[in-house]
Amino acid sequence: MNLEEINWDFNAAGSWPLGIKVVAIVLASLILIGGWVYYDTLDQLASLEKVEKKELTLRKEFERKQAEAVNLEAYKQQLVDMRKQFGTMLQQLPNKTQIADLLVDVSQAGLASGLEFSLFQPLGEIKKDFYAEKPIKLSVVGGYHEFGEFVSNLAALPRIVTLHDVSLGLSAKNGGMTMSATAKTYRYLDEEEK
Repeated sequence: MNLEEINWDFNAAGSWPLGIKVVAIVLASLILIGGWVYYDTLDQLASLEKVEKKELTLRKEFERKQAEAVNLEAYKQQLVDMRKQFGTMLQQLPNKTQIADLLVDVSQAGLASGLEFSLFQPLGEIKKDFYAEKPIKLSVVGGYHEFGEFVSNLAALPRIVTLHDVSLGLSAKNGGMTMSATAKTYRYLDEEEK
């Protein structure tokens, strides 16, 4: 078969030899399949990859939510318990009108312990996120056991009082000791104060 004798006109393709027809059909099919893959299938593969990634994300989210749903009753009970505890703790925080009574209770706790106050200075409130601190500078004179009883009496108060910056030293009076500290009490801020 001589390739120069073949009429390469596309309209005369029916007279081409069988081998060339097969090669032309295979070549045309490959071009057609290549174009189809390039213009259609690659976009679908990219879309499929995005959807598979989204599926993994959604599956993880589903598993997380399913785990929460399984424990939902336990979470609800825990929330109820936390609200009760929060309510109980809020009751231990004095409101604006109870601060004066609490200051009296702190001084009474010291006097009941046999301590002598050389300084009892309530300071200004320090507002935090949802509560306010009310610091009280204290300086008392007494013995070691009286200090322990005073701290115990403070802990027994119905309101929360904490001691900070505690320092002990010797007193010039009666060979006793002095204790300097900052007592802090806390109160819940009303919505208007926040």
